[in-house]
Amino acid sequence: MKIKFLIAGTLSLFSATVFAQKGELTTAQTEYDKYDTFRQQKAMAAMAGTSINLAKTSIDKAAANEKTATLPQTYALKGAIYSALAYNDTIATTSAPLFATANEALKKAKEADTKGEYKKLIEAGNQYLAYKQLNKGVKEFQAKQYEEAYKSFDFYRNVYPEDTTAVYYTGLAAANSKNIPVAIANYKKLVTTNYSRRADIYSDLSNLYLMSKDTAAALATVTEAVSKFPANANLRSREVEMALQQGKQDEVIGKIDAAIANDPKNKTLYYYSGIAYGKIAEAADKSAKATKDPAVKAAAVKSRVDANAKAADAYKKAVEIDPNFFEANLNMGYVLMTTAVDDYNVANKLPMSKQKEFAAMMAKVTAAADRAKPYLEKAVELDPKSANALGNLRNYYIIKKDTVKTAEIKKRIDAIQ
Repeated sequence: MKIKFLIAGTLSLFSATVFAQKGELTTAQTEYDKYDTFRQQKAMAAMAGTSINLAKTSIDKAAANEKTATLPQTYALKGAIYSALAYNDTIATTSAPLFATANEALKKAKEADTKGEYKKLIEAGNQYLAYKQLNKGVKEFQAKQYEEAYKSFDFYRNVYPEDTTAVYYTGLAAANSKNIPVAIANYKKLVTTNYSRRADIYSDLSNLYLMSKDTAAALATVTEAVSKFPANANLRSREVEMALQQGKQDEVIGKIDAAIANDPKNKTLYYYSGIAYGKIAEAADKSAKATKDPAVKAAAVKSRVDANAKAADAYKKAVEIDPNFFEANLNMGYVLMTTAVDDYNVANKLPMSKQKEFAAMMAKVTAAADRAKPYLEKAVELDPKSANALGNLRNYYIIKKDTVKTAEIKKRIDAIQ
């Protein structure tokens, strides 16, 4: 009987110990719930602080006891309580260990809570940690600590993977820390969402591809962007610019025309049109010089003349929109002078017996040069130190046989080189 009594007494003691630890979990939950209510009222801030500290005391006891340490509820409560403490702690040295403890507990809670009984607690804990990292990341980014900011934002993003702000901040920090592949991955996701600034993100994404030397992907990205935002003049201009940089002037003409139709007052688009036709003219000129077939040469020359004429028309429209558009004035003068210089060289090779033909051709040269003069002079006026602008104007005076002006401009060119 004594033995039985001893066994019964031992069982009673064991049950009381477990019950005591269960009581700590109950206290931890109750005090955490109080904190969650009090924290939303400014007047209750002191009570909220008291409750979260009492909750910590109880959860620490429950976590220290082998009977309750590995319960899903213990992990979930510990994660939620410690994450709240970490979020409210503004001192990095004391907040960091609280954060680490909370993060570890929440990971274990997610693994242990197979029935999802403590899902809300786990979500609340992760929310505290996510916003803690978000705020930390903003400060790090402002301090130009981009690698650290990326880590902080990425933590937030992992908690809220569909939050477009999280994806954007993560990509932005990655880009600034030169982690281009990660930046591209985040921006690629962002353009598939309903993010309000998707047009800008497409532009940034194309820049990231250029930084990684993937010009094909950069152009493809902008082309996709234009299809999604056809009224966006900046994207259309960017598509045209990239296509021209990649030597795709023949393909881009139609896109430029479409862009101009969408934005007829955009001087830059007319400028791009001029560049495109100018490059076509250059290609035709090379073909004409490379062939010995008279028919092929004639066709190439005609193509060059037609393309130069279209380039001149485009530059003229750009200048009409903005008379002080330096590049358009410069290129307009150059295109007009190209024909004049070519004819001038041909005329000077004519034999003395062909004076009539020489006179007719020189009249043509003079007319072309005179049409170019206003643009040549305007370009020099807008940028007096441009060697290209001065060189084009010098060619004009060479054709006009004005040796004084020719020499004067030569000195100006020599002075800046």
